[in-house]
Amino acid sequence: MARRKRDYYLVLGVSRDAGEVEIKRAFRELARQHHPDVNPDDGGERFREINEAYAALSDKEARARYDRWGHPDEGGIGLSAVVDAAQEILNDVFRRRRAKQKGKDIRYTLEVTFEEAAFGADKVVRLPADAGPTREITIVVPPGMKDGSVKTLKGEGEPGRGGAAAGDLHVLIRIAEHAQFRRDGADVRSEQAISFAQAALGAVIDVQTLDGAVKMRIPEGTQPGRVFRIRGRGIPQAAGKSAPRGDHLLTVQVEVPTELTPRQRELIEELARTEGEPPALGAAPARKGLLDRVRSLLDE
Repeated sequence: MARRKRDYYLVLGVSRDAGEVEIKRAFRELARQHHPDVNPDDGGERFREINEAYAALSDKEARARYDRWGHPDEGGIGLSAVVDAAQEILNDVFRRRRAKQKGKDIRYTLEVTFEEAAFGADKVVRLPADAGPTREITIVVPPGMKDGSVKTLKGEGEPGRGGAAAGDLHVLIRIAEHAQFRRDGADVRSEQAISFAQAALGAVIDVQTLDGAVKMRIPEGTQPGRVFRIRGRGIPQAAGKSAPRGDHLLTVQVEVPTELTPRQRELIEELARTEGEPPALGAAPARKGLLDRVRSLLDE
């Protein structure tokens, strides 16, 4: 026995006084949900039922006959042709959607120098393209770029299919280590050794910064580990010469001599005596006591 057909309004989930727009919207939503490509469990039976209901209710004359007489006998109002046409339209829509596909994203790791990350740079890279050849693209690295930042270039990934949009290019920025500098936010840090005499008496030294060597005064009595700030020599915060910048922070370390000339030994021993602690007698003990005293002076 053939299964009794359900009410067409109930199939589409609309009221009997629903307008054309509401019926069409309900049909589209249900057709997408129950298309055999999406929901193949019932062999397309639900999809055929939805198409049949829409074919009857979307045609004014067919709907009037249905409202008056109910379900027709097989072929009574020629619904099969309408159902087939509606189904073919939907099948074509799904085919086009399957053929139209956005291109895949590309991920690329770009290594830049410390200076390039600080001041910005234009980097030309080669990316694989269709059919084997490569294509060149310029990646603009803005000033102040941080390590691990990701820069996204819309539409620079793999091309789409069927007229769909291309994917995106995601560039991971890696900053190469610098022999002297390290970054601390917008500031640049470095260390520099100075002699015991420079620390004790003061001096003017050359300090390497992102802008090259600059002169800096070391005041007398400078202690090991002291940090000096050179303003405006750090990381730029934007493009342009007038952009604000961080500072350069220099930590000074005092070098303690390991080998002394006789004259150097004499002078340091004299310094020790002025401190009230004359060196011990004997060459070897005196040398050891002297170096220990120098280190003690430097640590004060």
